Amino acid sequence: MIPRIAETDTIKDLYLEFIEALKHAGFEGDLNPDYANRVVLATDNSIYQILPQAVLYPRNTQDLVRIAELAEQPRFREVVLSARGGGTGTNGQSLTDGLVVDISKHMNRILEINPDERWVRVQAGVVKDQLNAALKPYGLFFAPELSTSNRATVGGMINTDASGQGSVMYGKTRDHVLELTSVWLGGEVWSSKPMDEAELDKVKARDDRIGEAHRVIDQVFGDNRELIDSTFPKLNRCLTGYDLAHIRDEQGRFNLNSILCGGEGSLAFIAEAKLNVLAIPKHSALVNIKYDGFEASLRDAQALMEWGPTSIETVDSKVLNLAMEDIVWDSVASYFPQSAGEPEIRGINLVEYTGDDEDKLREEVEALCRHLDSVSGQPGASFGYTVAYGAGEINKIWGMRKKSVGLLGNAKGQKRPIPFVEDTAVPPENLADYIMEFRKLLDDHGLAYGMFGHVDCGVLHVRPAIDMKDPVQERLIRTITDGVAALTKKYKGLLWGEHGKGVRSEYAPEFFGPLYPQLQRIKGVFDPRNQMNPGKIATPAIEGVELLKIDAVATRGQYDREVPEIVREQYDSAMNCNGNGACYNFDPNDAMCPSWKGTRQRIHSPKGRASLIREWLRLMARQGVDPVAEARETRRTNALLSLPMKLRNTWRRDRGEYDFSNEVHEAMMGCLACKSCVGQCPIKVNVPDFRARFLELYYSRYLRPVKDYLVGSLEFMIPTLARFPAPYNWAMNNALVRAVMRRFGGMVDSPVICTHSLRQGLDQRGIEWATPELIGSLSAGQRERAVVIVQDAFTSYFETQLVLDLVDLLGHLGYYVMVAPFMPNGKPLHVHGFMTAFEKAAQRNSRMLSALEDTGVALIGIDPSMTLTYRQEYADAVEGDLPKVALIQEWLSGELGRIKLERDMPSGEFKLLAHCTEKTSAAPSLKQWQAIFAALGQKLDIISSGCCGMSGTFGHETANYERSKDIYDLSWRNIVNTQEHRGQLMATGYSCRSQVKRMDNQALPHPVQVLLDVVTPA
Repeated sequence: MIPRIAETDTIKDLYLEFIEALKHAGFEGDLNPDYANRVVLATDNSIYQILPQAVLYPRNTQDLVRIAELAEQPRFREVVLSARGGGTGTNGQSLTDGLVVDISKHMNRILEINPDERWVRVQAGVVKDQLNAALKPYGLFFAPELSTSNRATVGGMINTDASGQGSVMYGKTRDHVLELTSVWLGGEVWSSKPMDEAELDKVKARDDRIGEAHRVIDQVFGDNRELIDSTFPKLNRCLTGYDLAHIRDEQGRFNLNSILCGGEGSLAFIAEAKLNVLAIPKHSALVNIKYDGFEASLRDAQALMEWGPTSIETVDSKVLNLAMEDIVWDSVASYFPQSAGEPEIRGINLVEYTGDDEDKLREEVEALCRHLDSVSGQPGASFGYTVAYGAGEINKIWGMRKKSVGLLGNAKGQKRPIPFVEDTAVPPENLADYIMEFRKLLDDHGLAYGMFGHVDCGVLHVRPAIDMKDPVQERLIRTITDGVAALTKKYKGLLWGEHGKGVRSEYAPEFFGPLYPQLQRIKGVFDPRNQMNPGKIATPAIEGVELLKIDAVATRGQYDREVPEIVREQYDSAMNCNGNGACYNFDPNDAMCPSWKGTRQRIHSPKGRASLIREWLRLMARQGVDPVAEARETRRTNALLSLPMKLRNTWRRDRGEYDFSNEVHEAMMGCLACKSCVGQCPIKVNVPDFRARFLELYYSRYLRPVKDYLVGSLEFMIPTLARFPAPYNWAMNNALVRAVMRRFGGMVDSPVICTHSLRQGLDQRGIEWATPELIGSLSAGQRERAVVIVQDAFTSYFETQLVLDLVDLLGHLGYYVMVAPFMPNGKPLHVHGFMTAFEKAAQRNSRMLSALEDTGVALIGIDPSMTLTYRQEYADAVEGDLPKVALIQEWLSGELGRIKLERDMPSGEFKLLAHCTEKTSAAPSLKQWQAIFAALGQKLDIISSGCCGMSGTFGHETANYERSKDIYDLSWRNIVNTQEHRGQLMATGYSCRSQVKRMDNQALPHPVQVLLDVVTPA
């Protein structure tokens, strides 16, 4: 039996007192000392794991003041604070065993845009892509380009002085900061910007911490100018954090922001920023160059800089091969063709040109192409290239490059490429030689690796593959890091070129040498007791206070190795989450994780849920419980025998008895099971899979809600209910019954059953149930044109006309149509964790469908979610080959050459809203819809959209109704109610069409119904 899991690491009394004091001080944000929030924010995108005492989500600058004032009080001077934005750091920058102050949840407003003067003022929690989406109508953008731009916050970019692609032209975040509003320890709010001598003298005269900081920093610069000049390398990626070299700008003005940018929250909280923004280049091109060796691509990059590009990025074969296995490859494959006789691609350079003069840009591109043609085939030269013009196409390729970060974490096996020496910077002319030695270091230790990065500025991201669960391999972190630090010194570079210092700050004293005590002086002025993100960059000069060390901080691998291997294998997609945070995507018109977007709670994200499952498994392992064995036992146990225990546990839970499983349960129940995580997460974190496994075990201890049984049994009951639909439909339309159902059944409503049955409609058309015997009796001509429609409960019983419309469409196109007898698919059972019942349903259904498939006739399904279940959820439930059930468009697009229409079709324009599961798990199928429409003379655009908020029965459940509406409002409501879309919109998902009808009282057709109108004479 699964035991109750007590919180193993309780909060220290000092921190509980601090939280209570914040409440009394009027803190307006969220205070989360619960174990779930602590666990989720114990990791970032690094190898480290540090459990905080609690998580604070300030609502405004005044909340930051309240935190900083309280921390200054004598009784709270041991309280530790760490600011956090998107949580994408690769060096543990925001991890702490104190209080996490997460700015991103509430402080994420764009406050002011001044397009004439080209600046913007934002709160620190604004996401970079969010900002650029708001700037785009003005033709402006915020320049530093990051691979994590859809979840990285401006505050995080400032705190790491982030840069990325195109930094040779655009510089780093610091280069675009005009003014910062920061909150200092003690509660002072300070607005910092470049100041002349007169302004500086006024500030230095102040008798407070702000005055002292300006005096000390100015003195540090004045007394150490020559040493600073000789210590700091002359690189595009100049030092991040406490940047002494730029205390004075080119005009000689004092600029405190050069110290704050890159400070990693170790000096002050960044509350707001005024940023310089640039005009979006009107024209762009990207030359995609192929090489037969990675070294060749590196060495050629330096020569390519002579052709004047905006940027040059490189990707090695390991990253490229991972991309080819990912959903992202479908959008870029045509730019990386493999012709017969060509060598294998082992490296690529992406050479970008931007500008406002299209003719000049094309001349530059054509000049480069002539050069590439002239050297092609020579030793070390490229062997082919393609050119992409226009932001739309180029962004697809950059999207692939951006995803490289996460894709490396999806390498097969236990050894995963991980970030710990990945953002070194050396002079570009030294890069190739440096990387050759870097590779030798890794090769000498038998390590595989992936590489990608910004060759134009000498930064290459190198991720060695290590199984951090193996203590022997974990020790290589020290060996490799020491070796790389020595290499960067040899090649006059930096260990920290892009992603900040974090835990790797231990190398700062060696790098800074005699300047390090000056960094300590600066730290000591801002943070005399080492409360602000201690152990990072520098410490105040206090005896016994040290920087963190790379092998003295707990790693995720150390926690994960406590989980038995057989359990890790069963829950591998949760265990393998590397924290890259792709699920924190801000874009409301992107399908990735609607529950995160709808709540802005990190426990309701794939990363959050994976973190909770990892901890749940670890805590059970500590109690000697094997969840794999428990699952087997649960399936053998008579449910009635365990009822008294479930009643007792549920009663105790409802009275407040703590069980960490309840916090995990809350996070799992917020999941829509849309499977966007499976398709879009580069690690393929599969929340619906481990959610179902968790629920099975959770409900072996606690009572299930009634609505689970209603939803799980619906597929089995509906054929009977459909024989006499009137009573069911009356109940669903009766206000009193619905009120009772909402209160006691956990369901807000349910769709009504169609009053005309599918069987009646098929009889009228002479359509028979498909059986192997029937198919065997067909003539050769009929078999060649035969197709079987596989039913699902939703369309067959709630949208019967759609099934009949598909029958009519295929018949009109000349096919012999049959319909498979209805059999429960089992998807609702899986969603709610009825694993035994699901496996039985899957096995029964597979036997029937496999028998039909063995006849050689194609099987097609209508609803994307139900159809894709046959190739995803069934994989773990069915032994042997799975029945091949294609989506309509997958099959029909392959038949276009055989379709002969008797007349020309009137042209039309349509727009498609695809189901989340379809567009993330079967992305090529959207282009197949476009091909089908084009073949019939129609234009089809795919609308970028988020989730509709329904997802099966999620939106029908009482607990989810308001969240379902919130998610619908994020994306779909605006699209559905846009006047220019009227009469053109279609939706492939049953749940999507149902949600639109509920929320906006509009009926969206399925593409099949639109095509039927097109091909059927009026």
